[in-house]
Amino acid sequence: MKKLLLLYLVLIVTLLSYLYVVHFRENQTSFIEQEAGLRGGLDEKYVMVNFLTGIDYWKNVLKGFEDAAEALGVSVEYRGSTQYDTQEEVIVLEQVIARKPAGIAVTAIDSEALNDAIQKAVEAGIPVVMFDSDAPNSKAYSFIGTNNYEAGVTAAREMAKQAGGTGQIGIITLPNQLNHQQRTMGFRETIEREYPDMQVVSIADGKGDQLISEQKALEMIETYDKLTGIFVTEANGGVGAGNALLASSMQRKLTIICFDTDKGTLDMIKSGTISATIAQGTWNMGYWSLMQLFHLRNELTEPISDWRSANVSPVPTYVDTGVTVVTRDNVDHFYAK
Repeated sequence: MKKLLLLYLVLIVTLLSYLYVVHFRENQTSFIEQEAGLRGGLDEKYVMVNFLTGIDYWKNVLKGFEDAAEALGVSVEYRGSTQYDTQEEVIVLEQVIARKPAGIAVTAIDSEALNDAIQKAVEAGIPVVMFDSDAPNSKAYSFIGTNNYEAGVTAAREMAKQAGGTGQIGIITLPNQLNHQQRTMGFRETIEREYPDMQVVSIADGKGDQLISEQKALEMIETYDKLTGIFVTEANGGVGAGNALLASSMQRKLTIICFDTDKGTLDMIKSGTISATIAQGTWNMGYWSLMQLFHLRNELTEPISDWRSANVSPVPTYVDTGVTVVTRDNVDHFYAK
């Protein structure tokens, strides 16, 4: 009997030891696979190229880019034109291409002006993806950003809601930039289609400048006696329109709907000067731009055996990063932590 119990005990200990070893090896293998998975090296440098480099809007985009770099173990650099200047961005992009980075994420100040430089990069084996503002006729592999037409639709409905569905509306935009053209179109067509008692009476070029946008807003306030709202398609202009309202002697309610979540805009929402802003998925733009570039650079996706000849993209050609309407009710969630 004692021998039988001893035999059982030995068998149980042996089984437990076997299970432990198997479990340990599985965990160790999983850990090794994880460590050896999507990892690059610090000598693998990716560059983000934009314009108006000093504005707050880009901070969260760059944060997403940097977070992806940390996850992948690669390095990143941030370059761009300091002014709202098409030629300056072209020159910066050409300089970046000459240094042969692992990949480039670009936002286009002009939907056509960067096409030749982008083609040069892709033909040199440097993957390029667009973010925030697209160059749809370029050779870039993908666009990662807002569905800007639908964002304009969202802004129009919020304008109608807060302005009571009546009155004259002005728009301050950047007429040469594709994403702003799309926002303006979505806004105008929605007003025309859904709100017969509202009318877009003026569209002005704010040039992405706070002071110029303030002047354009003041001109609208002084010119149109039934003006009930101003839609601004970017952040600097939103603050400019808010300042115009504060500087004017306007007695009637004016609804200002703008874009993005820089501190000046959020402060004006808290004070009630700006009625709402459309927050974009900026962190996602940066994060997924680098993820796509990494996959392209390291040829990690192969949808078919010869995707280049078949003209099949190895990454999603369009990623919608979404929008959120920010009002007094939820504004506190959008301040930088």
